[in-house]
Amino acid sequence: MEWAARGNHLRGVPRKMVFMAVGSFAKLAASFLNSTSVHNAETLLRLVRSRPHGVPLITVSNHMSTLDDPVMWGFEGFPTMDAKLARWALAAEDICFKNPVFSYFFRLGKCIPITRGGGIYQEHMSEAIEQLSNGAWLHTFPEGKVSQKDAPIRRLKWGTASLIVRAPVTPIVLPIVHHGFEQVVIYLFFHNHIIQRLFF
Repeated sequence: MEWAARGNHLRGVPRKMVFMAVGSFAKLAASFLNSTSVHNAETLLRLVRSRPHGVPLITVSNHMSTLDDPVMWGFEGFPTMDAKLARWALAAEDICFKNPVFSYFFRLGKCIPITRGGGIYQEHMSEAIEQLSNGAWLHTFPEGKVSQKDAPIRRLKWGTASLIVRAPVTPIVLPIVHHGFEQVVIYLFFHNHIIQRLFF
């Protein structure tokens, strides 16, 4: 369903609707149902809104729950509902693309299917490189799977490094570390504190 990922699909209306709905959920979860502290947020906001034209951005983070993305973008001041500024993301094919409905939804949400264990030259990695070639923002979880232990980050897969090397224009790379998402099931109902640190 690569056609659903194109910005001109039905004049971009379905994509805008998805980002408005998911962005509203992210704001609700991050800013209203929980308290969120973000350190160095101005760096991410500057890079998302006004980095040099044609220069891609890659953000990388630990992965503590299936809702890290989109909730991690729901902090106050972030343009969560702006589909044009939104990130592209590598997403697990076996979870996000297991049926046509999921595939359509996640494609509208600017997600690129990745087969875990499929290697760095699998089909859709070229799509990720194409987005980087266009100066887009790409988010990855280089651990390759969810880890709900509040512990040091595990061994990183080298797919993200290959994208950095293979991108025609060297991307800006911004590491993000977040804490609190290991309580993802609980925090939708009870008040917790989410911390994100952006390093640059």
